[in-house]
Amino acid sequence: MCGSRVTSSALSDIYSAKILIVSGDPFNVLPLHETMEKEGYNNLFSTNEIFQALPLNRKNRFDLILLDIDMSDISGVSGVSGINVLQRLQKDAKGSFLPVIVLSVHADPKTRKKTLEMGAKDFIAKPYENWEVLLRIQNILQASLYHKQQVSRKALLESEIRKRTKEILSTQFEIVQRLAVAGELRDNETGAHVKRMSHICSLLSLRRGLGQEFSELILYASAMHDVGKIGVPDSILLKSKKLTPEEWLIMQQHPKIGARIIGEHDSPLISLAREIALYHHEKWDGSGYPHGISGNKIPISARIAAISDVFDALTSDRPYKQAWPLEKVIEAIQKESGQHFEPIMVELFLENLPEIIKIKDRYLDHEFYFS
Repeated sequence: MCGSRVTSSALSDIYSAKILIVSGDPFNVLPLHETMEKEGYNNLFSTNEIFQALPLNRKNRFDLILLDIDMSDISGVSGVSGINVLQRLQKDAKGSFLPVIVLSVHADPKTRKKTLEMGAKDFIAKPYENWEVLLRIQNILQASLYHKQQVSRKALLESEIRKRTKEILSTQFEIVQRLAVAGELRDNETGAHVKRMSHICSLLSLRRGLGQEFSELILYASAMHDVGKIGVPDSILLKSKKLTPEEWLIMQQHPKIGARIIGEHDSPLISLAREIALYHHEKWDGSGYPHGISGNKIPISARIAAISDVFDALTSDRPYKQAWPLEKVIEAIQKESGQHFEPIMVELFLENLPEIIKIKDRYLDHEFYFS
């Protein structure tokens, strides 16, 4: 038996491999089919309609294709030859392993070179000895099955990496949420404000074309935008009257405090949370704090967080103020276009106002106190 040089386990896989024999001449297919059956191959397919090779391979994803390139298709389909089929198979493989053995009476160097350059893994000249064909088939199948195993292992490894990454990200999300709650307990704001603001940020990120992944990250990262208020004295943070100039200067330090609390880390989530905490009070015209930067120097995440935060703050009741009517809030945001807010962001905000209002209605203050 030609397979005696490999293990019985490997032989089992080889003899069970899906193999397609393609030739326009049935007299070429039948003898090869019988030879392989006698050897022990039990998953054989064959066709004399060579134009069917591509659809058959797409359906079955064969472990090996034996392709006779000498004859045109007897079905009469013009312009279809073995070389055409090889070209189409190679194109369909998109650069991956193409397990094809070419058979041909034309064994000249030019033909062999051409077929091998087109992706064939071996070339067998006709007429051939059965032992030679069987050994060559076995060699290519070993390579083909090994490639499939490696692809499968790679997919399994990537799946495991995605699983571990998701677990790490989930832990980071939980830490972010706990820090956000710590900030809420020191402020007059509620958990609902953080929920609403975060979901509005996520929506606007998606509408801005920043992608699903970024939209999910900002949903969690923006929850920590005011965590720096932990470092602001109660006498200032909870003051119901207007702050003095000195007190206001202290309050303006909370973005820097928040950035220090979150810290610098390679994690995309932590990095984004720090960025939002540090820059969400910057203004488009440069009149914001703590750095007074302007325009596109302000990270896009902070530009999104700024308009989301202000909208929810203005439309919400607080112990020290009543919520503004929606019409007045919209008017104020439009007025601040080009000053506090990026003009494009104002347009985007107004375009998505119906969905933003739904978010506001979904998370009510009284449901989130001490969340």
